[in-house]
Amino acid sequence: MAAKKKTAVSPLMKKLSTYIATAVKKSPPKHVVEKTKHHILDTLAAMVSGAKLKPGRITLSYAKTLGGKPEALVVGTKLLTSSVNAALINAMLAHADETDDSHAPSWCHPGCAIVASAMAMGERERSNGTAFLRAVTLGYDIGTRLNISLNPVDFRKLGHMTHCFGPTFGAAAASAALAKLNSDQVRHVLSYTAQQTGGLSTYMRDLDHIEKAFDFGGMAARNGMSATTMVAAGCTGVEDVFSGERNFYHAFDESRRMNGIKPDPQVLIRGLGSNFEILRTNIKRWTVGSPIQAPLDSLLELIRQHNIKEADVEKMIVRVSTTGANTVNNREMPDICMQYMCAVMLLDGTATFISAHDEKRMTEKNVMRVRAKIELIGDEYLQSLVPERHGIVEIKLKDGRTVKHHTRGVRGTAQNPMTTPEVAEKCYDLMAPVLGKTRARKLCDTIWNIEKVKDVRALRPLLRS
Repeated sequence: MAAKKKTAVSPLMKKLSTYIATAVKKSPPKHVVEKTKHHILDTLAAMVSGAKLKPGRITLSYAKTLGGKPEALVVGTKLLTSSVNAALINAMLAHADETDDSHAPSWCHPGCAIVASAMAMGERERSNGTAFLRAVTLGYDIGTRLNISLNPVDFRKLGHMTHCFGPTFGAAAASAALAKLNSDQVRHVLSYTAQQTGGLSTYMRDLDHIEKAFDFGGMAARNGMSATTMVAAGCTGVEDVFSGERNFYHAFDESRRMNGIKPDPQVLIRGLGSNFEILRTNIKRWTVGSPIQAPLDSLLELIRQHNIKEADVEKMIVRVSTTGANTVNNREMPDICMQYMCAVMLLDGTATFISAHDEKRMTEKNVMRVRAKIELIGDEYLQSLVPERHGIVEIKLKDGRTVKHHTRGVRGTAQNPMTTPEVAEKCYDLMAPVLGKTRARKLCDTIWNIEKVKDVRALRPLLRS
């Protein structure tokens, strides 16, 4: 029998696979480490709070049917299941709500899939806290770069789901690093990952946020983890899925077909190890859909500056990007309904996790009365600023005055990041009603000192129901 001919591996793939295989041995800068801790805690808090919401409850019911080798914890339960299953379920919990992080340049929510996968593989491999943290940093770098290399705005316009493509590769990279795969194995993981990447933008029609949780988090985490566990078990694959005949970028050459702009695979390695994408990732101050963040910031600022009460308001005009307006215009779910959330802010002076999930309140008479005063406009100029999320709120007061505020850097975004105490406060408030005050505080403290954790299984008692 003739010897098998090994496919040539491009310089890009050599550099990428080597970086992934050795990432947990390299120490990122201190400010990157701190930012990674923010996103780990923020994602865990989203899992904990998400477990009590309808999408989370249904997801947990599904988890009980799966069985599997007891390798990793399903958050919010005492259930142990396979690492692949745990990644799937926990990622869905993390996006059961509009609480988890987002990365504007790549049009995705990286944390839900990447943190869930790193946790699951970390438990399987009994990784220490430092390795877990570095794997998460790596996942954000690889996943977001993958989307950017595809020109995500064009990619999304054609119906592909950026929220699954990048995070799948991020989950694969994080889990492969923790599984201690070598660079040859990492190349095979990337090939198995590419074969499983997909997703349609029809998620916007999901009224219950259940399929959306799967699309944004669960599918990516499961597929990335599956790629790693298959290769770890001895499965081999294509040496370089990003180059050669019928490669990944040939299959998804959508931007060139659409407007002549070629995909840019070099983005995958450009600045790798020096420019960390987690620094460009946003944490939500408000537990609502991303297009609502800037208007709530503006509205709160106007309320504070001018001591505005709901009774003072004759009319309010909210301007966001056209895509943002389409996403949050009078939606059925409270946390993605612009008019409802702004009405709540006017009535309460703030917007909380509880009010953002109070479906009954959406149709109360006083809320409906205030919602009728609010007009949402999709603004073409603000659309031109995407992926930056701007919001303009203009209020006409009954005394004849008109006040206006333009939020250019939403609190929690890369342009206006939240501090460690602010992230801790948000996460504690989300987790304390579920875990209790003592465990919620201890979980926060443990993540801030994750380097001291010798085995990530030590987090299990803090995350169980």
